[in-house]
Amino acid sequence: MGKTVLTHLDSSGEANMVDVGDKAETVRSATAEGHVRMRPETLALILEGNAKKGDVIGTARLAGIMAAKQTSNLIPLCHPLMLTKVSVDITPDPALPGLRVEALAKLTGKTGVEMEALTAVSIACLTIYDMAKAADREMEIGGIQLVSKSGGRSGDYRRQGD
Repeated sequence: MGKTVLTHLDSSGEANMVDVGDKAETVRSATAEGHVRMRPETLALILEGNAKKGDVIGTARLAGIMAAKQTSNLIPLCHPLMLTKVSVDITPDPALPGLRVEALAKLTGKTGVEMEALTAVSIACLTIYDMAKAADREMEIGGIQLVSKSGGRSGDYRRQGD
């Protein structure tokens, strides 16, 4: 196995956008996950649709999708991408207690979509916090991580069980 290098740093340590011009276009996808832990009463309030700001889950889903499309505007060295699919699924987990968020980003292109999936999850979680903070300022956002990715020169990746 070769030496691991940081692809966004040049030989002098300067940050640069990676040149993907010579890479082949392949179908690429990435899935990321995260969660928002909250009091059981807050989860019930959200699920009943009684949060002060409205439909928490629907709004967070849309915020995550919108965020994925804006990733290159938020993360300095990310390429602007023509995403062909972004989905954000938010499911209640009474054992947490809270909401679990999973995002999928997909395209046919020259660079991966891991950052888009991670951005979608992050912003969906932040939106849940924002919309429910009046009821529960103790909420905790966590577990944001890449679950899997496919396509590209580096091949497929799947996070191993914790």
